[in-house]
Parts: sequence; C-alpha cells; structure tokens
Amino acid sequence: MSSRRLLLGAAVALALPSLARAQQRQSLADPLRLGADQALVDSGLAAALRTGFGRDTGVAVQLVPGLALPLLEALERGELDAVLSNAPDAEERLDRQGLVHDRRRVADAALVLVGPAPSKKKPDPAGVARMTDITQALTQLRDAALASPGTISFLSAGDASGSHAAEQALWRAAKIAPAAPWYIKAQQGSLASQARQLGAYALVERGVWLGRGGAPLAVLVEGDPLMTVPVHVMRSFRVNHAGGKLFTGWISGPKGRAIVAAQRGYRTPG
Repeated sequence: MSSRRLLLGAAVALALPSLARAQQRQSLADPLRLGADQALVDSGLAAALRTGFGRDTGVAVQLVPGLALPLLEALERGELDAVLSNAPDAEERLDRQGLVHDRRRVADAALVLVGPAPSKKKPDPAGVARMTDITQALTQLRDAALASPGTISFLSAGDASGSHAAEQALWRAAKIAPAAPWYIKAQQGSLASQARQLGAYALVERGVWLGRGGAPLAVLVEGDPLMTVPVHVMRSFRVNHAGGKLFTGWISGPKGRAIVAAQRGYRTPG
C-alpha cells in the first residue's frame, strides 16, 4: 500500500491521537507539498496552519515558500499539492479554467501604507498620515514626490508576490502609473526591512509589518476596504494527494479558522 493511500486514514486521526502519531510517521515519506506566498510565511500564518494541521490530523506537510504567481504555476503543473495564495486575480483565472480544485477563502489580510513617522511638530514628508482613502493618499504621495524631487521615495516589491499584485491594483484604482525616480524597486529580500533602511514609503501586509516593521517608519494609512487582501487555499487538479482534500476542509473548518483568528494581522472571512 502506498504512503498516499495510507494518508486516507488521517480523518480517523482526528478522534484517535495515537493513530494520528502513527499516521504522521507514515506520511513523512510522502508529505503534503504546500506552497505559500512569502508574506504568509514571513507573518507566521503558514507555519501556524501547518503545525495545527499536523497536530490535528497526523499528516506531515512540506512547506514551500515562494511568490504567489510562480507557486500557482507550479500548482497548475502538479509540482505542488496545495497552495496558500494572496493573488485572487491569478487564482480566479485558474479556477475558471478548472485548473485548481477546492478554492476557498480562508483569511483576510490587509496592506498598510508605511512611511517616515510623523511627530507632533512635523508631519510625514508626503503629509498622508491618518488619511482614510488610499487612492487619495497615493495621489498626494505622488504629487509630493514630484514637487520635491529626491526627498520622497516609494519602495515597491516589484516581484511576482501577491502583495505586489495588490499594490499594483491600488495604483490602478488611483489612476496612477508610478515611475522612477521616486518609485523604486526593492532588492530581493524583506520589503519592510529595506523600506526602513531607506526611510521610504511602502505598501506592506499588516502581518509582515507587525513582525518586521518599526522605526523610523510607522503605519500612516490603513483600514480602507480597497487594502484588503483575501487569502485562498486550493488544490492541484493534476495530482491527488490524499491529504490535500483533508487540508482544504480542515483549514476552512472551525480549527483552521481559530488559528487564523489568533494570528496577528489576519481575520477570518465573514
């Protein structure tokens, strides 16, 4: 009997802890390959879900960090069993074509606009702190950067992550095509850390900022519904790992939702 067939018994492990331990040992030879966008890894959400699922079912999970768009391509090719993604437009294209299964919204993240921290006597350079409309804030930031060349910069991930896709959607909503010299592409690595080093404005997922943010920057704009970033789970249509369907059911059920609700920077969808 293959290890993937052995995983079919994992549902029983929900009620039998001893069987869960045995199931986990068996699945080590063939773990569930779970891709997760880097922001979901950096915030700790992906690891918390992997740990909770393993504890409750006994199924081993191999977490594969990466950027949302390449991970979705790998899922389509059958190189991953499931993916946690924050790139809804790309996900929907695959879903409409029947290239993914069991796509479910499991969490809501949000972008926050961070920038140089204002003080009582001195506002932030672009004057956007405490604005509530993100499109107006981005417009004012662009105008201030053009009016004072070299004093204001915006740092973009500029990659294939879900966070970058969400950032680009906000610029489109503001009817702005951001460009150099004030609009800068980050180097590979943490966007939050690089923005802090440069003293630049940036759009960062709240969960990541809570773990990696801080002085000299501060959260300046938050709470606009346009800044919400939905997180979905989905399975590959090319492979049928026995733990895949179990995972999508668990993460969208009460135990998975409880882990999401307890994670800083995330909330469960209504």
